[in-house]
Amino acid sequence: MKVILLQDVKALGKKGEVVEVNEGYARNMLFKKKLGVEATNAALNDLKLQNKHDEKVAQENYEAALAFEKEISEWLVETKIKTGEGGRTFGSVSSKEIAEAAKKQYGKVIDKKKLVLDDPIRSLGTYEVKVKLHPKVTATLRVHVGEQ
Repeated sequence: MKVILLQDVKALGKKGEVVEVNEGYARNMLFKKKLGVEATNAALNDLKLQNKHDEKVAQENYEAALAFEKEISEWLVETKIKTGEGGRTFGSVSSKEIAEAAKKQYGKVIDKKKLVLDDPIRSLGTYEVKVKLHPKVTATLRVHVGEQ
């Protein structure tokens, strides 16, 4: 019996796949737990329409990420850090502080989890921070750290 999976099923397949299973397994396990539906012509057509819609949404998200990447690459985010004698800094600038400064200065929200900092910024100067906007799109954000 052919079944369209509604969720990922371990050792069987991923959501949206059409798989061949025994009739008893389909009726007693997959249908009862709402893990799959029978692969009728109507269900296959619905699956095809859903896949087209998902592709369209994914393409729109990718294009939005590309546009936001161009916008971010022009930004220079200003942050301040407390310094002592000889320009020695106290503490560091974290991704949370960078995200808050970007929101304050440009009015756009950047998720702090998408900022890629290998090490916290511990000295004054201008740095380039990678921002993962999409699996295929990574932007470079310039951050200037000044004295407080």
